[in-house]
Amino acid sequence: MPANRPPNILVIMADQLRRQALGCYGDPNIATPHIDRLSREGVTFDAACSTYPVCVPFRFSFMTGQYAHTRFVPGLTWRMSPAERTLADEFNAAGYHTAYIGKWHLDGVTDHHGFPRFIPRSRQGRWRKWLAFELRNAHFDTILYEDDDPTPRRFEGYQTDILFHLTMRHLDEERPKDRPFCCVVSVEPPHFPYEAPAEYIAKWKGRPLRLPPSFEHKPDYPIPEGHWPGDDTHSAEIKQDRVRTYYAMIQNLDDNVGRMRAFLDRAGLADNTVVVFLSDHGEMGGAHGLPTAEKCHPFEESIAIPLIARDPRQAGQAGRRIADPVCTEDIFPTLCGLAGLTPRDAMPGINLAPLIRGDAQSLEREGVLLEHVHDFRPPSAHYQRPYRGIRTRRWKYAVLKDGVRTAPWLLFDLERDPYEMDNRVADPKLAAERARLHELLRQRLTLADDHFELTPEPPR
Repeated sequence: MPANRPPNILVIMADQLRRQALGCYGDPNIATPHIDRLSREGVTFDAACSTYPVCVPFRFSFMTGQYAHTRFVPGLTWRMSPAERTLADEFNAAGYHTAYIGKWHLDGVTDHHGFPRFIPRSRQGRWRKWLAFELRNAHFDTILYEDDDPTPRRFEGYQTDILFHLTMRHLDEERPKDRPFCCVVSVEPPHFPYEAPAEYIAKWKGRPLRLPPSFEHKPDYPIPEGHWPGDDTHSAEIKQDRVRTYYAMIQNLDDNVGRMRAFLDRAGLADNTVVVFLSDHGEMGGAHGLPTAEKCHPFEESIAIPLIARDPRQAGQAGRRIADPVCTEDIFPTLCGLAGLTPRDAMPGINLAPLIRGDAQSLEREGVLLEHVHDFRPPSAHYQRPYRGIRTRRWKYAVLKDGVRTAPWLLFDLERDPYEMDNRVADPKLAAERARLHELLRQRLTLADDHFELTPEPPR
């Protein structure tokens, strides 16, 4: 790649893909050779966290770089203001062609299945090319809108296959060739409903699974629970079938990543394109007695996301793994940093490009913020029960507000208890560590300009 030639940026974003469900992150059940290859050839973040593990708030922070609590973003049913400066604005200003293809989910949809609805240009975040939808949750019924055309376009087939095909076609045939591009392809699978092409389902039917000890674990401490119609009042056997279909969806995604890599090679783009692979949040997968598709909680199954960056300019960093926790708000400045850009406005996150280049070995920051701000839907788990937490390399600490009372809620030693089976928040042996983490969380809330009030922990 010529040193003075700006790189292309391609972001592949899955929905509800937990980090632990990929081969390169140690899952014993599934082979994901194409994503694993991306990891071997790039830099892999082993503790990437979704700060606010729900679709809408993650996408707000991805798109603006700002904490979702600064706009009091609820879990869902929220529309981003056209006044927000977006990732597309930064790349447009630098002369890039920008394209957004797939799920948007920043336009305040209230219908659970995302009825076909046009999003006008003023609310598309100023992406130059727009081929997207607000929300579908129907992976065999894909409806997209293009640019400023209000006519819905229905596509036959499976959504992941369709969106990757459309992305490759746009990059190959439609984009201006005299400018670098920043392109996001955003797919819903493996988000529920649990649906995959028949050939993938067949491969997983009845396959034995090695389940983590947290599967069907019954905690002896309170966890807020949602009450959605038909939600996991199911047997362990039915939950395992859902997990199998979840893996089938991931295997289809992995195959599409392979198709994309082959296209980049064929089109002569591979040596000039930075590929970033990530997800917006995970899912509980039946852990801790919670519904399979549940997210929003601060458990690892929910917050742990893959984050892999392959920069062809940094072949010497291939296979490097980063243990420091990183968060949603780091992604915006990092994508800019990978292109040599500096965001116009101050960002709360850290530009991780020096880590990816090998110019830095670790971060000075101890841990990242975790949060759930609000949910307008009474059935949801954290309706009127927001939390804040901090996740360091070793520890996770969270406080829960229930009504007017805020109290310590979770304390896990992730080094000794990676599956979070033993909540030690009331353990007198860890009183000093809990107090330290409580104060660290208070300081982080102040730095993050958070409205959540957290008083010093009372003496014990």
